[in-house]
Amino acid sequence: MGTSVLSLRIDGELLERLRIHAAKRGMSVQDYVIRTLIRDDFDERFQTAVDETEKFYGVT
Repeated sequence: MGTSVLSLRIDGELLERLRIHAAKRGMSVQDYVIRTLIRDDFDERFQTAVDETEKFYGVT
């Protein structure tokens, strides 16, 4: 698996908020954003799996 570069243009206020959140966790802004993206993706996939399992078993 290779790597790629992602470039974002965000306003100063949002960047400052990201810096604050990252600093609270002792992380760089880049690491914080990546961890957040990974976490959100996992949560969505996990919830979809739970929903499909409940449909399969007639729970919902």
